Amino acid sequence: MPLPTILTWLRIALVPFFVGVYYFPDYLISMPLKNMLATVIFLFAAITDYFDGYLARRMNLETRFGAFLDPVADKALVAASLVVLVNLGRTFVFAAIIIIVREIAISALREWMAQIGEIKSTAVAYIGKIKTTFQMTAISLLLLDWHSNILGNLCMLVAVILTVVSMFYYLEQAKKHITEERNS
Repeated sequence: MPLPTILTWLRIALVPFFVGVYYFPDYLISMPLKNMLATVIFLFAAITDYFDGYLARRMNLETRFGAFLDPVADKALVAASLVVLVNLGRTFVFAAIIIIVREIAISALREWMAQIGEIKSTAVAYIGKIKTTFQMTAISLLLLDWHSNILGNLCMLVAVILTVVSMFYYLEQAKKHITEERNS
């Protein structure tokens, strides 16, 4: 199995450990330590996201399976993180719902575009990378749970706005194909 694929599987495997940190009793692990452990796991997983893509391109190890699995790992990590943050009362329910629904919808759109041979029409755009940066920053700050989560939630609101904007961008890219499908 190529190293980039191993890193992607590692990211998926880290999700239950990330969530599990918060299930330890407080007398075993204090909440500040839980926050630190969860943030370290989250950041490590986020870093593997960068390296699996970089290594796949650099070492010419890109595969269709890796291209399919990578966004699954990303969505699992982000969705689990948002659920944890909502459960802890650190971020807005509407933010989590908007981000998770968008991720599912765009993943489905990309899958459909791949089936009709037009996957390049919905390839990751620069706005998607900016959205991801704000999401990862917001989640990291909110996991740390400093005395004020104002900065983390400000980043989350920017991430939500970019999430919606990027969703419309990808839908616009696929519009021609959606219209053709509807008319045939």
